[in-house]
Amino acid sequence: MKLADLDIIVTAPPAPGWGGRYWIIPKVTTDTGVVGYGECYASSVGPEVMKAVIRDVFERHMAGENPENIELMFRRVYSSGFTQRPDLTVIGAFSGLEIACWDILGKDRDRPVHALMGGRMNDRIRAYTYLYPRSSHPLPDFWSSPDMAAEVALDIVEKGYTAIKFDPAGPYTIRGGHMPSMHDISLSVAFCKAIREAVGDRADLLFGTHGQFSTGGAIRLGKAIAPFSPLWFEEPIPPDNPAQMAQVAAATGIPVATGERLTTKAEFAPILRGGAATILQPALGRSGGIWETKKIAAMAEVYNAQMAPHLYAGPVEWAANIQLAASIPNILMAETIETPFHDALIKGSITVEGGYIPVPTAPGLGIDFDEDLARAHPYTDDGLHLQMQEDPIGYHGVNSFAGGAPVKE
Repeated sequence: MKLADLDIIVTAPPAPGWGGRYWIIPKVTTDTGVVGYGECYASSVGPEVMKAVIRDVFERHMAGENPENIELMFRRVYSSGFTQRPDLTVIGAFSGLEIACWDILGKDRDRPVHALMGGRMNDRIRAYTYLYPRSSHPLPDFWSSPDMAAEVALDIVEKGYTAIKFDPAGPYTIRGGHMPSMHDISLSVAFCKAIREAVGDRADLLFGTHGQFSTGGAIRLGKAIAPFSPLWFEEPIPPDNPAQMAQVAAATGIPVATGERLTTKAEFAPILRGGAATILQPALGRSGGIWETKKIAAMAEVYNAQMAPHLYAGPVEWAANIQLAASIPNILMAETIETPFHDALIKGSITVEGGYIPVPTAPGLGIDFDEDLARAHPYTDDGLHLQMQEDPIGYHGVNSFAGGAPVKE
């Protein structure tokens, strides 16, 4: 069996667009007619350019190869152009293609992916979700309202979730890391207080940031929210400085989580060695794919660290996350986005039940991907999957962040 053909689907989730402006889905077909789907989480270039990168990676390093030879293809890509170092865009392209290879292998052998990489360790995976507004909540007011956030948190806990994420301390600016304003610190405390009062001890609080603070600023903010016992402080400073992140972890006493913007074991290893984080959040469509992330999980075991795969993407990456999570002993939880479009795109083949994700037993990734639906929602805009603002932080009021994607009518 050889990898023969590649098609790339770029689909745009309809309003409100949770999960980003678009999802890049490589479709790989073998010479025996087996089809596999993957997802690339690489947002530093636009989708048309990314499609060209994916095609180049496939044609140069993977076409004509047996899909079993994951390690060989990874080394070709990792070493391409005499680099032998992490490259966010190239490894992002390979990640989606690698996920598709696992989908092919599972379907060819009539086994779920986790059965091919160590077997099943976990029958269900603890899920967590971000606080998204109710349809009745006004925007952008929701993003700076502790009371509205608490209402949604209670809704989520009533559905069975035991962990909820929120990130009130914007903005997400190209000018990071910055010192948070006193307004943002006070609002963060108010969010933690309102949500903790609403859910009590029924759920863990996951305090999100996006690498936007200076080291001193992250420590100030972390100490302010520490009394509410958040389970994690997510990416409190830019992700390229593990030594400074370790200072934040030591000073705040809150477990630090990081990883959505990192790729390959080469970037995760310094995080573990330096004590910068005890919870790793790889995005499998960026981190190197399923096999590379399995290695990252194994490294984390040695440092007594846990895994919490990140998801701000579509349901194919979610399916890959669940297959990985099923096979490792140190899974903490997996991020989940529940929208009608996410569900419809995989025809309800993976679900959340009482706050947990039952591990699918169907072959491959365990999903029934609706290719016609994906193609019926093409991406026609020119924005990146996620975009950061250019304006600096303001110090005269709250700095709001619109939840990761604009509302589209």
